[in-house]
Amino acid sequence: MDGFLDPIKQLAREKSWRWRLVPCGGRDQTFQRFRNAVTGTQPGGLIVLLVDAEAGVHNQTLRAHLQTRDHWDLAFATDEMVHLMVQIMETWIIADQETLAAYYGSGFQNNALPSAANLEGVSKATVDSALAQATNATQKGVYHKIRHAGELLKRIDHRKVRQRCPSCNRLFDTLERWIAAA
Repeated sequence: MDGFLDPIKQLAREKSWRWRLVPCGGRDQTFQRFRNAVTGTQPGGLIVLLVDAEAGVHNQTLRAHLQTRDHWDLAFATDEMVHLMVQIMETWIIADQETLAAYYGSGFQNNALPSAANLEGVSKATVDSALAQATNATQKGVYHKIRHAGELLKRIDHRKVRQRCPSCNRLFDTLERWIAAA
């Protein structure tokens, strides 16, 4: 994820800020560390929560979605601090089909991927299935989060993801605005 967020990291560095992305493990562990960072006694900097939505977010705030789905009380956080990869991180990966095709090479089936302009309405199950089908016949084999996601996140074009995934655009816009205002 650090590679994917490199444009934001560069903006922070231009202001002589230290950039630190903290992967936290599972969902609950991520929430606990986020809460501790926001409510702790040490000065924090810019702190955001970024997790998979795991399901569609329908006509509710992101905090309300996480309250309903995960029973997380986010009263301590502002709406701008809470960000979701709707519905799963792989949605962001499939937004840049050209990079996926180049990464997987021969045998990649681009037509197996959803063609929707806004990918956030595509279910988690559909994204998983489409990605598996698109990569099944490639030399790298079927998409595997541990083996492939890190490298793909370094390569995909954030501008393409922002066009097809409003949640990604919101994350970039929020961070760009915070950095510019500081």
